Amino acid sequence: MAATQATYGVVSLGERLAEAEDDRGFVRLREDLDVGAFGVGATYQRKAGEVLVQEHDEAGPGADRHEELFVVVQGSATFTVDGDDVEAPQGTAIFVRDPDAKRKAVATEDGTIVLAVGGRRGEAYRLSPAMSAYGFFRAYQAGNYAEALAACGRGLESYPGNAYLLFNVACMQALLGDSEAALTALAESVVQWEPYKELAQNDDDFAGLREDPRFVELVS
Repeated sequence: MAATQATYGVVSLGERLAEAEDDRGFVRLREDLDVGAFGVGATYQRKAGEVLVQEHDEAGPGADRHEELFVVVQGSATFTVDGDDVEAPQGTAIFVRDPDAKRKAVATEDGTIVLAVGGRRGEAYRLSPAMSAYGFFRAYQAGNYAEALAACGRGLESYPGNAYLLFNVACMQALLGDSEAALTALAESVVQWEPYKELAQNDDDFAGLREDPRFVELVS
């Protein structure tokens, strides 16, 4: 169930999980409910023992150094934060203050759902570079690479020259068959964030450029 009115909005996380085709997924609550004051979303995992929250930090070029709060609203999980394991049954709240700290979670019960809320301490909320490309992942997953590319363009209006957005521009241009544009964007991206070199080496989006000497030079 999802309902939105001028004064409030409603999303049923349980129904989203029940209707989902994939075992693991993300509910974009900020977009679905048009939340403007903070970042918020939910992740779900249908199977115990599988990844619920992928390992990440909030310090890379796609992030905005947000603090992050996780609340287990259904099921249970094991969180690993900065190397420490934390058992988190339903009702547990885990706050990660340090944007540089790595965090991840594995579901320990079928049908686990975790709510995540983020923002920068002492500052008005703004979309991170990744979130500023709104609609990107939905378009990408649907194979609509032109629309995904346009989403990256929207993000670059807010974050000109951002390495994360440029890397995704490179991916989309490669999938659309524009090798020159892909290589140009990739070159700008890896100069700013060297770890993207290794990521590009193993990214299937660049399969069509694997044998191009210019690509090999960029990612080596």
